[in-house]
Amino acid sequence: MPPVRVIGAGLAGSEAAWQCARRGVGVELFEMRPVRTTPAHQTADFAELVCSNSLKSDSENTAPWLLKEEMRRAGSRLLEIARNCAVPAGHALAVDRLEFSRRVTEAIAREPLITIRREEITRVDDEAITIIATGPLTSDALSQEIARLSVPPGQDARDIGLSQAPPLSESASSRSAPPAAHLCFYDSISPIVEAESIDREKVYLAARYDKGTADYINCPMTKEEYDAFYAALIAAQSVEEKDWERLNYFESCLPIEEIARRGRDTLRFGPMKPVGLRDPRTGKPPYAVVQLRQENLRADSYNIVGFQNHLKFGEQARVLRLIPGLENARFLRYGQIHRNTYINSPTLLTPSLQMKEHPKVLFAGQICGVEGYVESIATGLIAGMNAAALATGSNPFPPPRASAFGSLVHYITQADPQNFQPANITFDLLPPLEWRIRDRKERHKQQCQLALREFDAWMERSVAVGGSRRSAVDHR
Repeated sequence: MPPVRVIGAGLAGSEAAWQCARRGVGVELFEMRPVRTTPAHQTADFAELVCSNSLKSDSENTAPWLLKEEMRRAGSRLLEIARNCAVPAGHALAVDRLEFSRRVTEAIAREPLITIRREEITRVDDEAITIIATGPLTSDALSQEIARLSVPPGQDARDIGLSQAPPLSESASSRSAPPAAHLCFYDSISPIVEAESIDREKVYLAARYDKGTADYINCPMTKEEYDAFYAALIAAQSVEEKDWERLNYFESCLPIEEIARRGRDTLRFGPMKPVGLRDPRTGKPPYAVVQLRQENLRADSYNIVGFQNHLKFGEQARVLRLIPGLENARFLRYGQIHRNTYINSPTLLTPSLQMKEHPKVLFAGQICGVEGYVESIATGLIAGMNAAALATGSNPFPPPRASAFGSLVHYITQADPQNFQPANITFDLLPPLEWRIRDRKERHKQQCQLALREFDAWMERSVAVGGSRRSAVDHR
């Protein structure tokens, strides 16, 4: 049985490789780093988290919790590792990003059925079972190859705008508008500050609405402090843009200066929202607040939550030091933006994440149109299951529509291709209940219960279809 080829050892690729191996299917896992680096990655480890260190809410009956619960029941190796290197983050699951990547790399390297190849792939054999999980920064050469695979029979790439994929060499820009079936948007990275440089006399610990433990450092602002910060942010210089540059930001991850330009109070209703963050020294919530989340297990660094930006580094230091408690902040990493490439999945993929024209080629992770760490791992899990099914002579079948897995896949394969944008998991993606429930919390609870019932039944069927070949012993 030829091995499944997995291209990219990010979150999706690592999970996909593991899922194949635990079903007794051999894998060749290709990762171009460190042979070829990217503008955003800093290490050669697998599953490196390049933006925040948060895997979203762990509160029961939320949409992110539901997706993670389905992943747990499906045996997600990366979710297990994430929980083993979690850092305090209130009701969210956040990890020590370096420890997480190190442990994922170690777990994959120990798996005897996975062969790691450190090389760049520039050509895809559509007769070999292949999972493309190259993440937000797919190389130029592979982008061109994906464009070639995306062209319908009888058409030329130039006829549908696929002849030029945005190059990695232009760190945050593209030479032309994103092609019709091979798209891109820009994602952002939040700044990180050294813990010892935070003035603890001016901040307080709290979690919003006291959910979970008080793990966030909160920097409160008065109206006067907020006005001064807002004026400085609006006036700050962004990284130089070219006349031809089109920055297609992901709406859920806008740079703070872009949010601020939409109105004076937009930040106070966004990343600086004070609601539910009562200052114990005053008994009241501040006018605005900036939250810091622990970055690693040593607690020697914190990231500024939601403060991704496209400002020059010197400008960032000047503006961010106007935040109370950060007047003398030492920055371990400044905010940045980077290109995220994704395909127009509704035109190219089936609900099993296989290409319509090349059914042995599957996609997973951000390149297939999901946004978020958990969503990337989840699609890697699905692609790994389906690739293993193909390798062992079984027919893949998609997860149930009512589940979080199924709703995510349904969106990326059934959305309007003319207006396709990457998506996080939300209740908006899940189908509405057949009965009306006015109370939102109760409605979400029942949606989660229905989703998990349907998901459990699907998992039982998937094992039954694959037989013993799909229940191989884990090598942990």
